[in-house]
Amino acid sequence: MPDFPTPDLSHLTRADFRNVYEPAEDTFLLMDAIEEHPRINLDDDRQRGRDWPSVCLEIGSGSGCVSTFVAKVVGRSNALFLTTDVNPHAARATRRTGEKNEVTLDPVVTDLASALLPRLRHSVDLLIFNPPYVPTESAEVASPLPAPLFSISASWAGGVDGREVVDRFLPFADELLAPEGVFLMVLLEDNAPEEIIREVRERWGWTGRRVKERRAGRERLVIVEFVSGGDAHAG
Repeated sequence: MPDFPTPDLSHLTRADFRNVYEPAEDTFLLMDAIEEHPRINLDDDRQRGRDWPSVCLEIGSGSGCVSTFVAKVVGRSNALFLTTDVNPHAARATRRTGEKNEVTLDPVVTDLASALLPRLRHSVDLLIFNPPYVPTESAEVASPLPAPLFSISASWAGGVDGREVVDRFLPFADELLAPEGVFLMVLLEDNAPEEIIREVRERWGWTGRRVKERRAGRERLVIVEFVSGGDAHAG
């Protein structure tokens, strides 16, 4: 598999990162999982004839680093790279990061994926989410509506067990993911990844597995991959 450099973020300043999540260990672990994924990063011979993914969507894009990396790895000029974030500062940063690295990203300011449904129902081939996963008080979780004064804590505050945003998003994932689509999500060990994998399998019949993990200080980060079945949305 070819290697890809970390996107250039030199256009973003300390002032930007007061309002936008700065790439950290979870970001880099997610990019490693993307780079090592056999359906996303293809060798030169397979790349020439690739027709997947056509629609990529990142929820909570922050700086735009991950989606820019995905666009570079996928390398398809006719693919659509969409992002969402409840934070308008993040949407602007994402667009600028794409431009800086010569890829086209289409950011949308919305709560999770609310503004994209039903238009993108069962149309997303590659779905990516690095959610707010840190266990906190529920009051610290971001409001579903964009606020003029966005608190950076909303980018990591996950509420009870770090699961409030994750659990709220999973029904969106079911609405968005195309048949045989891939969904990569960052979790903490404290979020009970095995329980989430079991719940998703029981609700929608998707396969789920841990694909990469890493210790980061006192936390253990886990990348979970879900793949929807070809008839996962039947009925």
